[in-house]
Amino acid sequence: MKNKILICALLATIIFTQACNTTKKVTANQANSDTEKAMIKALQWQEAHPIVEKSPMDWTNGAYYTGVVKAHEATKNPEFLNALRGMAKSNNWQTYIRINSADDVAISYAYLYLKTIGDKDVNLKPTEDFIKKHLAYQETQKRDKPLWWWCDALFMAPPVFTVLSKVNNDPALLDEMYKHYIETYDLLYDKEEHLFARDNRFLWTGASTDKKEQNGKKIFWSRGNGWVLGGLALILQDMPKNYVHRPFFEQLFKEMATKVKTLQQPDGMWTTSLLSPESYDHTETSGSGFFTYGIAWGINNGLLKASEFKPVVAKAWPALLKIQKEDGMVGFVQNIGFDPRPATAESWQNYGTGAFLLAGSEVLKMK
Repeated sequence: MKNKILICALLATIIFTQACNTTKKVTANQANSDTEKAMIKALQWQEAHPIVEKSPMDWTNGAYYTGVVKAHEATKNPEFLNALRGMAKSNNWQTYIRINSADDVAISYAYLYLKTIGDKDVNLKPTEDFIKKHLAYQETQKRDKPLWWWCDALFMAPPVFTVLSKVNNDPALLDEMYKHYIETYDLLYDKEEHLFARDNRFLWTGASTDKKEQNGKKIFWSRGNGWVLGGLALILQDMPKNYVHRPFFEQLFKEMATKVKTLQQPDGMWTTSLLSPESYDHTETSGSGFFTYGIAWGINNGLLKASEFKPVVAKAWPALLKIQKEDGMVGFVQNIGFDPRPATAESWQNYGTGAFLLAGSEVLKMK
């Protein structure tokens, strides 16, 4: 009799455990489905609202379509792929026109992705020509500042260099990327705060003329640092594991992610001025999206401890979803700029949508 009771109890435990596991799987599947739906809505809204005042090959579209790349990579949903192919063919695979600007090759990240998945129509010659001229510009002009003199540039060009190096089996291009990256790092990275100044106007020297927030602290722009952390995730994904300078990029990524974690606000987002949350009465989407993407990528790829960083993403992604409107628009995006400024529920930019898609792409991969 006792044995029958024990067997029944054991069977009941097994059935209960299986039911719990099934419930967890259903819940996880539903969460992933909701995330993908939100990403699709963001894509559809953005595709229906192109920024006509700027070239479709400019950096804002480059950042947006980088998000579309990662959305397709994570979901394999053909809507994302169709958007990429349509944009690339419409652009005739061209970069934008300023060979001195890292911004103007950002759009090539999408072209390179299409190449890596076997699209036979891809033409990389305009990208390769741009990069040759871009690198030559620094040599011919003999400038006294880095080629990539503003921190945003570390999102725009280095990931393109890294993927093209892999596609063309050209390790020299990776070395060129590192050379210019380290120049920017040496100029703009604050080793005490583990954050980047946007450019040399915001460097802290201790002088009374230093730019500072009203609370007296250094000015560190959320989106600027989001560009860097998100860019590092893109770089590290395609950089060879045995690349001699990879430890530098990994260490920088960890330092920044650890600092950014401490600056997350109670609502799960980040403020436009990282060290002065009191400057505005709201948080901001583009920087928050890039931070969420970078930290989630770090967890998924073993660079950040899940036990320490998962709670950051668990707060950040629902906050981003809350910002998205029913029609798919992603608001509270700070407009184009170079320092902390306010945003509103109605302010949007395509790079904000790109940051949202990047974040969602890594959230989908989390276990």
